[in-house]
Amino acid sequence: MDTLSLDGRSLRLEQLQPLREGKPVRLVLGEGAREAVARARALVEEHVRAGDVVYGLTTGFGKLKDVAIDAADLEKLQRNLVLSHCCGCGEPMPVPEVRIAQVLRLNGLSRGHSGVRVELLEALIRLFEKGFVPEVPQKGSVGASGDLAPLAHMAAAYTGAGHARLGGERMSAADALAAIDEKPIILRAKEGLALINGTEIMKATGVAVWLAATNLSRAADAICALTIEAMHGSLAPFDERLADLKGSDGHRRTAANVRRCLAGSGVLASHADCGRVQDAYSMRCAPQVHGASKAAIEHVGDVLSAEINSVTDNPVLFPDSGEVVSAGQFHGQPVSMALDYLAIGVTTLANISERRIEQLVNPDLSGLPAFLTPDPGVNSGYMIAQVAAAALASENKILAHPASVDTVPTNANQEDHVSMGVTAARKAREIVENTERVLAIELLCAVQARDLRDELQAGPGAQALFDLVRSAIPKLEADRYVHDDLQLAHELVRGGEVVAAVEQAVGSLDS
Repeated sequence: MDTLSLDGRSLRLEQLQPLREGKPVRLVLGEGAREAVARARALVEEHVRAGDVVYGLTTGFGKLKDVAIDAADLEKLQRNLVLSHCCGCGEPMPVPEVRIAQVLRLNGLSRGHSGVRVELLEALIRLFEKGFVPEVPQKGSVGASGDLAPLAHMAAAYTGAGHARLGGERMSAADALAAIDEKPIILRAKEGLALINGTEIMKATGVAVWLAATNLSRAADAICALTIEAMHGSLAPFDERLADLKGSDGHRRTAANVRRCLAGSGVLASHADCGRVQDAYSMRCAPQVHGASKAAIEHVGDVLSAEINSVTDNPVLFPDSGEVVSAGQFHGQPVSMALDYLAIGVTTLANISERRIEQLVNPDLSGLPAFLTPDPGVNSGYMIAQVAAAALASENKILAHPASVDTVPTNANQEDHVSMGVTAARKAREIVENTERVLAIELLCAVQARDLRDELQAGPGAQALFDLVRSAIPKLEADRYVHDDLQLAHELVRGGEVVAAVEQAVGSLDS
């Protein structure tokens, strides 16, 4: 079991992969975290004892920021804040994303600028390790004053309100706490606000999407290589000298991946001097197109790497100076814009993959039997598989419209510019899944094309892909219920088996 040390500074995106895969993870507070959290908490308690009017500590919230609250009502204030903000809508977030959000909120609080008690963090770590997963509706956040509604649902579950999951079973949060011998948490001054005022929902979904996209980037190169071989294409556009002339690292990484997959290919060698002058753009321009997507994914990774180690609640405490500063750390624009960029980059992978599918199934382009069936006419082969890919790619184009350019004033115009970060994250998630499915269709078609042209030795990466697919999905000899094949191919792409099989044959691929 992996252990994550939380200090608000050093968490890495790759460390969250086990959570995305549904694996258990152990949490510990990192070196210095307890002391930092305790010092910030002491500052909160000092202001409460003195009866100071400090936003977020002893006042109402948002438009009610000028309403002072009696010390005797501060616990009620925090509970009311959480419950009143539980206005999420729609289907629950996937459990892996909630688990990531739980870790990210703990990581941000452990930095020591939020004013929560060490005891609260220790309680939340216990709940996490006992498998307590709050039920969090996916919709209802505008991503400005943090992801208020969804984070409120997460916080409410800790207090025994709402619903949670244990071992995959849905139940009331109160029953779930009782089942693991835990009592509902009582939130002290500032703690309810600290739990709901952050960007952890958009970041959690964004991290899961980014991890999937990095896998998808490598898979796209490997699948493209198999298509080039099946189409008797050329490796000339993947020459390292061209990457040097272009000056794009994404181009260089894509070209290198394809060369590794097709090194020593007898198929391409046999057609080195054939009459075809140039391949279609969907093959010849893969370094430029896939490379641009790699650049987008890399940039988003840089943004998320910073954001998962940031303090995103309000107000922010500085124990060294004794200051309590009200600012806009909770605004999700950096994450929202980055995830819109990710959506565009992954949509591009689907667009070019769908065009390669057309190259494979169209007999006028491939020189193969129509729609890759040995007996076209009575059989339709992969005719409608290409149609499905076109539908998914076109849906992506609609979903790729940026969410981050939208804004709507909320909270009596106090929150007059918002990020729509959770919307950007959810759209990116759907685009990634659609693109996985498009690439899975290309994979099926490329393998079928190689089956129809299996006279020469394939490149090592292409052969590994062929063997992987054929170990799970038989050759399409005649029409059958194709949906199951599409599902199996999608699982191979999404689960990382495609990348793993190729890397075992040719070494690591660059994302």
